[in-house]
Amino acid sequence: MWQVKGRRYDNGEPVVINIEGERIASVQPALPDGPVADWPYVAPGLFDLQINGHAGIWFAKADLTTDEVLTTLRHHFRFGVTRLFPTLITASFEALHGGFAAIRKACEQEHWADLMVPGCHLEGPYISREDGPRGAHPLKQVRACDWDEFQRLNEASGGRIKLLTLAPEAEGAIDFIRKAVAAGVTIAIGHTGATPEQVTAAVDAGARLSTHLGNGAHGMLRRHPNYIWEQLGDSRLTASIITDGHHIPDSFIRTVIRTKTPARTVITCDAAGLAGCPPGVYQIESGGVEILPSGKIVVAHQPQFLAGSGQLTDHCVAHAMNVAGVSLKDAIDMAGRIPASLVGIEEIAIRRGSRADLVFFDIGGNSQFAIRSTIAAGCEQWNDGSKLHGAK
Repeated sequence: MWQVKGRRYDNGEPVVINIEGERIASVQPALPDGPVADWPYVAPGLFDLQINGHAGIWFAKADLTTDEVLTTLRHHFRFGVTRLFPTLITASFEALHGGFAAIRKACEQEHWADLMVPGCHLEGPYISREDGPRGAHPLKQVRACDWDEFQRLNEASGGRIKLLTLAPEAEGAIDFIRKAVAAGVTIAIGHTGATPEQVTAAVDAGARLSTHLGNGAHGMLRRHPNYIWEQLGDSRLTASIITDGHHIPDSFIRTVIRTKTPARTVITCDAAGLAGCPPGVYQIESGGVEILPSGKIVVAHQPQFLAGSGQLTDHCVAHAMNVAGVSLKDAIDMAGRIPASLVGIEEIAIRRGSRADLVFFDIGGNSQFAIRSTIAAGCEQWNDGSKLHGAK
């Protein structure tokens, strides 16, 4: 058993957390003798539903290796992430199959990786073919919904595909949604140009999430009705939003959170495989993309068109706090408890019996996080070099 101290993210209370094995053995008031201003905050580890890769490695890759998967996963501990859904976007069957197979092997090889990956996210290839809604997904790989293909991909993953994003107007989508939901897969609406009637049909069939609402859309929409309003107004749908400061305006972040409430809003960074790479022009399957000095990722030489996110989950949580005025508790929960509940996996909490997935951090100007330590399943996986407060 070992012990750590921090200020709870939800109420600021200083606590002592005792960890035994992979679980929290007890949480007790710290009863400090002096001030606790130098104590870090402690929160449940973050959980991001949409991570495409990191530092030049994409999960959707035919020849993806186990080492590449493990390296990519490890990067995210430093950002306070203890669980994530590796996300594979629209690609050839071979690229998707290779990526899912490598993720499965990595999870079977390393216990920590298996715990970090409670599932995978397939984003596409059953999406809109239209420019705008399709986003940066390669047109030549967009195709009709194919249940047999999905089953082969899920088999390659070891049954790990827990979230799938599709467009309601894709051929065969409604029947596909029903089959997927019956099989325990959470269906999200995204990269769509659907009519309001098609959106409603998808939700009636079992869709429960809007993937990065406000992105993967036409540059110009009719005032109303349209597919963004329809998803925003349907109380059955939770909305995920990319709060990186580039993908959607701050006003839209506020609108989504105030409309859906934090209980039905998910924060994701949607980090591209180029996140963490230096500025420059890169070639990917869908064409040339450019990382600007600001960290924004765009279509090469066309900075008005986004091509992925270069920010990580902790930054997105902080940005939501800064521009939407949400509490630390709500911001953390939107990047942890809420997505876990949506996809039906364990909700991590600071309480006895919960898995010991904890992140210790300070909050600086503009609500920016400075991560001190990330503990996953009772093991410290990342530390900024400072001694964890109270550790013994």
